[in-house]
Amino acid sequence: MDNKCSHEEYEEFFSYVRQSEYDEAIRELVKAAYAQTGDTSYIDEMGNLVLLHPKRRRMRMIPAIAAAVIILAAAAWFLLPSQAPALTKRITERSEYKYLVLPDSTKVWLNAASTLEFPTTFGSGKREVTLSGEAYFDVQHAENAPFIIHTGKVSTTVLGTAFNIKAYPGQEHIIVSVSHGKVRVNYGGDKTPALLTRGQQVKVNEVTESAITKKATLVETAPWKDGSLAYDGETMAEIAADLERVYNVAIRIDNKAISAINISTSFRRDIGIKEALHILCKLTDSQLLDTAGVYVIQ
Repeated sequence: MDNKCSHEEYEEFFSYVRQSEYDEAIRELVKAAYAQTGDTSYIDEMGNLVLLHPKRRRMRMIPAIAAAVIILAAAAWFLLPSQAPALTKRITERSEYKYLVLPDSTKVWLNAASTLEFPTTFGSGKREVTLSGEAYFDVQHAENAPFIIHTGKVSTTVLGTAFNIKAYPGQEHIIVSVSHGKVRVNYGGDKTPALLTRGQQVKVNEVTESAITKKATLVETAPWKDGSLAYDGETMAEIAADLERVYNVAIRIDNKAISAINISTSFRRDIGIKEALHILCKLTDSQLLDTAGVYVIQ
């Protein structure tokens, strides 16, 4: 009311306002503050500010305005007690990569054709973000504020660790790989969460709500971040879709049998799309054609 609070006091006050358990106490404080101003201006039923007669309000102008502001602000707080924080969205195009630092100092490497959505500021409780695509996270440790990544029906929870998540739309599996630390991957509603530690990986099928956990070498956690492409038991169709994002090209596989072949291989990204596809064609005994800007595998 006196306009003397510090920035820290202001933030502290609003942290109480946002917690519903203090609603009744704050209402009483607002009533008391209004009563202390005496015979002041007020807000009528139409929401208009009604001022006192000029002769009576000269000495009361400041408390009158203060009371009106408090009442209007209090009404907004009570009607919107849990207003969601503003969100920030970061997007990468095909063949584009970004390095981000989130508000809590968590480091993120965002792979090609991916989207990460996160609040401009994290609250004192859990830290939540939403990912579509692939990203490597190096999470800033916070004992009482778990970091949660939402990817479709799967959520991954950590306190402080480094791991990679691959969850592109249309992809058969969501893959979580851990470099160090520990993560919990929730999927399938009542299914037991997958607990991963250093060097482990889980593949979750959102359709069948099944998961496969296995040991993975540390170099496989996020090879794309260091300029390599590595695939472990992924189908030719999934690898082709990944190469389309990485190199910003169009690839078509004419033979369905070839699309379903599982492949394990790795190569440097800088070898280029043609050499990468030649390697895949040798592994699947298929041929590569370049037709009108579209790479065709048959």
